[in-house]
Amino acid sequence: MLIGQGYKNQFLSEEEISDLMSQALDAADLEDKRVLILIPDSTRTAPIPQMFRLFHEYLGDKAAALDYLIALGTHQPMNEEAINKLVGVTPDERSGKYAGVNIFNHRWDLPETFVSLGKITPAEVEEISGGLMREEVNIRINKLIFNYDQLIICGPTFPHEVVGFSGGNKYFFPGISGADVINFSHWLGAIITSYEIMGTKYTPVRRVIDRAAAMIDLPKLCFSMVVKGEDLAGLYIGTPEEAYDAATDLSSKLHIVWVDKPFKRVLSVMPEMYDDIWTAAKGMYKMEPAIAGGGEVIIYAPHIDEISYTHGHIIDRVGYHVRDYFLKQWDRFKDEPTGVLAHSTHLRGIGAYENGVEKPRIEVTLATRIPPERCAQVNLGYLDPDAINFEDWKNREDEGILFVPKAGEQLYRVKS
Repeated sequence: MLIGQGYKNQFLSEEEISDLMSQALDAADLEDKRVLILIPDSTRTAPIPQMFRLFHEYLGDKAAALDYLIALGTHQPMNEEAINKLVGVTPDERSGKYAGVNIFNHRWDLPETFVSLGKITPAEVEEISGGLMREEVNIRINKLIFNYDQLIICGPTFPHEVVGFSGGNKYFFPGISGADVINFSHWLGAIITSYEIMGTKYTPVRRVIDRAAAMIDLPKLCFSMVVKGEDLAGLYIGTPEEAYDAATDLSSKLHIVWVDKPFKRVLSVMPEMYDDIWTAAKGMYKMEPAIAGGGEVIIYAPHIDEISYTHGHIIDRVGYHVRDYFLKQWDRFKDEPTGVLAHSTHLRGIGAYENGVEKPRIEVTLATRIPPERCAQVNLGYLDPDAINFEDWKNREDEGILFVPKAGEQLYRVKS
């Protein structure tokens, strides 16, 4: 049964949030149950501190265990200081009031983290992907979940470059999954292209994720949040599929900006919650559909000095390229992690590769602390961030120039 409420022009009150949570948790009957809650890391805007506090109020004295697992995908593990900030507690509260609550990083980097749930067959993959791919996918997931009686997903829903919209079963795959599913799902999305897939509720990648999640034989409940600015505009609670379906309807109204004509240049200002280009690339993904051919998106992030803390050495080797650069030279790249190749194509955008010449549709420029030599090495432009004055970019939409003060979560598209 879906429980939820959402608004386009106002926010949920604390009373409304508490009421929705109490209805859902009472119905779930979690007395003496071991509960594990999956949450995002700090690269997602969401009122996690508020939800952390409310879950503890309702379940702290009722559940046999109330623990958290941060669905990192392949992001860097968070240290204790960062975790405390994520859930909104002081060190004293963490060791006192919340001493019984464990908060785990998803250790994607350790092979012993995982257990295999089964495999999606080549025939299923071919059917799901509409014939784009045919291969076997091993469905591995963090085995920690099987220490619990109830799984709860608690995270926000936004337009997403790989899946269409984030949220729902995405917190399992790729949130706490093994590399097989991550690489497969991201490459499938890359073949379709993020330009096409973003902002679409049901995509082939979503079907893969839902198929994999069906293999998890545990009770699942999902708290799908729709955030506007920093506040909660919607909360939908039900199965991961139900909650996702409802949350995307509101997200599509709040997080997609429709413009009359494409822009020639965009300055995407990235907040500090993105600490490398791997995460800050959303400033490109979400803008690409609204940039004219031959135009440019500038990722402005003077706090960033690394391409990827996890995958930077691979990106240094392969660079950023359009999809067909890889597909038409597959023998050269077939042994590279396809999840990294997918990220490469997402950031470089759509384009062509013909007769050995790469022709991206638009230009991508970094205004970060990554030096110009490294930007050139990975096939991106460079702009000195200290030379950028925001006032030069503001209020110039009529000239085809757009200033986005907090990029990465709203998708821009041109009205058809």
